[in-house]
This record gives sequence, structure tokens and C-alpha cells, in this order.
Amino acid sequence: MSETRVRGIAARAGGWSARHRWAAVGIWVLFVIAAMGLGQVTGSVEVRQSEQMQGEIQQAEKLIENAGIEEPAAETVLLQAKDDGVRATDAGFRQAVDDVIAAVEGTGAVADVKSPYDTQSISRDGRSALVHFTVRGDPETAHERIDPVLKAVEGVQEGHDDLRIAEIGGASMNKTFEDAFGDDFQQAEFSAVPVAFGILLVAFGALVAALVPVVLAITAIMATTGLMAVVSHVQPMSDTASSVMLLVGLAVGVDYCLFYLRREREERAAGRDAQTAMQIAAATSGRAIVVSGVTVCVAMAGMLFTGLAEFQAMGLASLMVVAVAMVGSVTVLPALLSLLGERVEKGRVPFLARLKKGNADGESRLWHAVLGTVLKRPLVATLVAAGALVALAVPALGMKTQNLTLDQEFGDSLPIVQTYERVNEAFPGGADPAEVVVSADDITSPEVTAALADFREQAVSSGASRGPVEVRVREAENLAFVTVPLVGGSDQDRAEESLSLIRDEVRPATLGKVDGVEAPVTGMVAGSKDFNDQIVGSVAPVFAFVVVFAFLLMLLSFRSLTIAVTSIVLNLLSVGAAYGILTVVFQHGWGASLVGAEGVGAIISWLPLFLFVILFGLSMDYHVFVVSRIREGKLAGRTTRDAIVHGVVTTAGVVTSAAVIMVAVFAIFGTLSMQSMKQMGVGLAAAVLIDATIIRGVLLPAVMALLGDRNWYLPSWLRWLPDLTHDELVTAPPAGVPLRKAEDAEDVEDEDPQPVRV
Repeated sequence: MSETRVRGIAARAGGWSARHRWAAVGIWVLFVIAAMGLGQVTGSVEVRQSEQMQGEIQQAEKLIENAGIEEPAAETVLLQAKDDGVRATDAGFRQAVDDVIAAVEGTGAVADVKSPYDTQSISRDGRSALVHFTVRGDPETAHERIDPVLKAVEGVQEGHDDLRIAEIGGASMNKTFEDAFGDDFQQAEFSAVPVAFGILLVAFGALVAALVPVVLAITAIMATTGLMAVVSHVQPMSDTASSVMLLVGLAVGVDYCLFYLRREREERAAGRDAQTAMQIAAATSGRAIVVSGVTVCVAMAGMLFTGLAEFQAMGLASLMVVAVAMVGSVTVLPALLSLLGERVEKGRVPFLARLKKGNADGESRLWHAVLGTVLKRPLVATLVAAGALVALAVPALGMKTQNLTLDQEFGDSLPIVQTYERVNEAFPGGADPAEVVVSADDITSPEVTAALADFREQAVSSGASRGPVEVRVREAENLAFVTVPLVGGSDQDRAEESLSLIRDEVRPATLGKVDGVEAPVTGMVAGSKDFNDQIVGSVAPVFAFVVVFAFLLMLLSFRSLTIAVTSIVLNLLSVGAAYGILTVVFQHGWGASLVGAEGVGAIISWLPLFLFVILFGLSMDYHVFVVSRIREGKLAGRTTRDAIVHGVVTTAGVVTSAAVIMVAVFAIFGTLSMQSMKQMGVGLAAAVLIDATIIRGVLLPAVMALLGDRNWYLPSWLRWLPDLTHDELVTAPPAGVPLRKAEDAEDVEDEDPQPVRV
């Protein structure tokens, strides 16, 4: 048996699990069942609308909540003549209006139905009119009850072929959004697991070996689902957080198991007995999993600093599933492998098994050839690879972010999008009006009444709105609701200019002059602008937190200032390149048709920050795994160049398999119907592909070759830092290479490179 020395949490956990395999498996199963049971018992708390954002949107929601008012969901039915000769004053048009009013009232699901002839909601050209009403019940669940109303309106349309009659509003748009969102993620969830399993089958060539990572990833996701319900009573969760959790859980869960299993198989193929192979896998891949897992958790924790409830839910859910997958990979996985033994190779696929056998040394011939070229001219390789990534990142300097409007999100294929565009054309801003919530000590006082009248007049005279500006007063609660259709409509930039006029000029000149009056401006345009502003404001603290803590973790884990710095720089290059690709494809539309998308002129506002956190975390998987293997080779006595070659080519297979799984799963999102999902899928897939090829296969080895033994440099003034590099296993080196001590690996100075005294 090879000489071994085992230290560290991962190695001890793996050793205990291998010795107490049934206990380890039983504890894991009980944990998953208990977590799911707790989730069922406690139930889940969803993020409320008033918790979604800060600023004026939240201020308006609080005023409404404190007054005990449940502002109902507002809906509108558009009636529009197909021919220029028909007018809203015609008898047939009036009959259609009456039919719409009777139909929606007949459902019993609506209230406060208003005729366009009473509200003057008739377009300037006289061809269009709007019937307004509200939906009874909780406005946050109105989309669940709107279907009978939509069908009633469709029924009226069938009797009036000369008119377009269609419904639009918060509830109907949310229903469209929820249906598409649910269908999209359901499609992705159903596709992701079979895709991952198929790629693992190719990677391992055996059914049992391919099933183990999938089973562990799924159980980690199941356990986290239960834990999310428990934690939601402190930090409310959302459907989006659950979907992101599944995505991240599948990615890291499969990756971690893949790292561990491939190393164990590699050691057994090299002739080591099962116990030694497990010991080596636990202390090497196990340690890399722990370092990577903690780094990913830190990255996900960055989302907690945004101040946005949705992001905080996503960050906490992702953090939990990574932690659970990490723990499972270093505890129950060794137990399963010990139980299975040689049976992990059961279900061999003949052709794939022969292919794997022909490459039993674990080294990739392709990457061996690539590295040969890279290491011959490392400076040229560095300049070319870094230059290409910088060139890809440059377009990101012009990235524009915003919340996508309905037509940008879904295109023109959905009927409700066409209705949205027609309403905005006939009634500029009518589909997305601003709403001013006015609170005063006495809402009926002469000063407030005069200020409201002035506000109505100046909203139109300032050019921010073309009217009609409607005021609804709630005397009992001392509140007034002012609805202002914004000039610009679906043109987000123009609509935001109108919003700024209302907030910065009209409001201060009218309502702002009355003492004690609060008048926050809300609505879809205001929500989009405020959300975008808050996301932009969160970028600096989130970036700083993630980068600083990732740097410290890498510094402590590898005890090298050089490794820590290069890790951060390479990851930032990867993220920057992904941003550039997003900007070129989805903002400018170059090549958008290749992914079934179109250039919409902007990137959805939450995506850049989300991508940074997710990609920075996931790319650490590859980086930690590759650098750990390079360091391991160095400690075993190899030269820096040989260690780089050995580390990259022996990890190339597992990194490639892991990357292909991630790219395939993320690419599924690029095929979904929503523009935001396409942007997310393409951005993630492109970044992972770049990271696993250009970064890890070319730039990392080229930079490390240029640095030589300076890769392991730690200045003397940092030697006081805790030494976490002892969580390693030193195995007998290749024949003819003397074994060195791991403790001395840090004794490399920045001056003339000296042989590392390991």
C-alpha cells in the first residue's frame, strides 16, 4: 500500500463514512426525510409585494397597508374599431360596451365597473375606448381568479367581428407571466435531470456510476426544499428562489460528486486498493469540494446585500443547497462508494466502457496536445487568450439594464402583448399608468383638494401625461389615489422621463407645498426604474463582498498570494466576457436569431448582478479543483511545468464533463419562451463554456507557467495567517521522484525562483 498521511475535515469525514457506511447512509436519509417533513409541517411564507422593494414603491405599499386598504387589482377591456369609419359614439360600438359591462359583471368576480362614456376613456381619434373595473379579493392572487373574466370578454368578442375586444391589466398580465414562467421552468426542470444523467453516462461509461451523482444532487435539492420552508418564516421565499435553488443544486451537486467519484476511480485504476483510493479521494477531491463549497456559499451570500427581498431569497436558497450538497459529497458519498465497491462499474455501456479503458490514466490526450502548445509559448498564449476575453468584455461597457416590458419579454406572439401595444398606441401610458398615493391629515381639506387639482392640471400641461388623470379619494382613510397615464407608453426610456417630470417637477410644485402630505409615486414604470436604480446601487457592495471574501478564502486555502490574486482576476475576466456576449446578443441583436431571441435594446435589470454571483461561485469549482491538483503535483516533487501539465490534463476529463452538464442545463433556459430566461440561459452557458476552456485550459496554465515557482509566493508578513493547506493527503510520488514535506510549500520567496521545499 502507498504511504499516506491523512489530515483535514474532508479526509476524516470520508474515512469515518467509509468505516460506518450504513450509519452514514442512514443519517443522510433521515436528514432528507426530516428536512422535508419539517417543511411540510411549518409551511412556506412567500415574499409579499410590499417587501419586494425599498424607496417610494415600498412607501406607497406601507401607506396602503397602514390604512387597512386592500387596493384591488385593476383591469381594463379595450374596445377598438377595426375600420377607420367606426367611432366609439356609434350605436354598435355602444352596444359592445354594454355587452362587455354585462359580461364581466355577470362573472361575479369584479367590482366598480366603469363605462368609458362616464370616465371619458375614449381615444383622441374616437376609435378606441376602455372599460375599467377591479377584481374582487386579494390583489396578490387576482391572477388566479381572472380566468372566468377573460373568457367572458372573449365571448363578447365573438359577437362583434367589426371590433377588437380584449382585456389587459395587472391580473391578466400576471396570469400570462405566471403561466409562461411556470411552464418554462417546468420544462427546464423535466429536461435538466435526463440531460445531466446522459452526459454522466458518457463520462463514466457505467449506469451505476452515472446514477450516484444524480441521486445525491436530487436528495440535496429535496432536503433544501424542506429547509427553505422553515427558513421562510425568517426570510420569505419565492417561486423564483425555488427554481434558482434547483438550478444551482443540480449544477454543484453533480459537480461535487463527479470530482470525488472520478478521483476514486482514477486511483483504483492506478492499482491502489479500495481503502487507499477512498482515502486519497477524500483528502484531495474532498478538500477541493469543501474549499469550493465554502467559496460558492460566500458568493451566494453576496445577494443578501442587495436589500431586495427576491434577491435575498435567491441568495439564501442557493447558499443552503450548496452547503447541503457539499456536506453530502464529503459524508454520504464515501459511504455509498464503499458499499458499492466494484459494483459502481455495473451497467457498463460497451463502447463507452472501452473508450474509458483506453484512457485509464485519467489524462486527456486533447488537452495534453493543447497544453504542449500553450506551455511552449506561455506569454503568447496569455496575451492571445486575455486579449480575446477583454475584446469580448468591451461591449459590456455600454450595457443598458431595465425591467423588460411585456412586449420585450414575450415578443408579439401572445395576444395580450398585442393588446398592450394597442392600448399604449391609442392611450399613451394607459397600459402602465403611474399611481400617486396621497396621504394627508385631512384629505378633504381645501389645501389638499386644491393641490390635487393643480397636480391633475400640471401633469398634463408639463407634457408628462396626455390624460385622463383620475383621482379617487378615500375620505375615511385620508388617502387619495391619482392615476396618471405616462407619455411614452411601452417606450421605457420615454416613460421614465415622464415619471421624472412627475416626481421632480409636478409633485414638488403642487402636493409638495402642503405640509404633512406624502405622495409616493408607484406603478410599473416607477417599479422598474426604482428596481433598476437599487440593483445598480447594490453592485459595489455585493462585488466588494464577494471578491474580498473569495480572495481571503483562496489565500488561506492555498497559502499563496499569487494564487489568490490570479484566481480573482481570471474569474473577473470570465464574468466580463459573459457580460459582453449578453450585451452583443440581446441588447444589439447580433446573432440573437441563432438562439431564437431578438435584440430588445436592454438586459433585464436583475441579470448582471445575478450572473456575477452565480458565475463567480460556480467558476471556483473548476479553479479550486484544477489548482489543487497542480499543487498536489508540486508537493509530490514535480517541477512547476510538470505539475501544471499533470494537474490540467488529469482534471480535464472531469472539468469537461462538469462543464458540459452545466452548459447543457443552462442552455435549456436559452430555449424557453421568456426573453429574461433566454438571457439568463445564454449568459450562464457562455460563461461556463469560456471558463472551462479558455480560462482553465489556456490562460490558467499559461499564467502559472510564466510565474513559475512564484505561484506559491507568500510574503513573510502574511505568514501569521492560519495554515489550512494541511488538509491534504500526500501520496507516494511517481517512480524516481522524491517525496517532500507539505508543510514547507510556503517557503518560496518572490526573488529568484528557488526549488520549492515541500
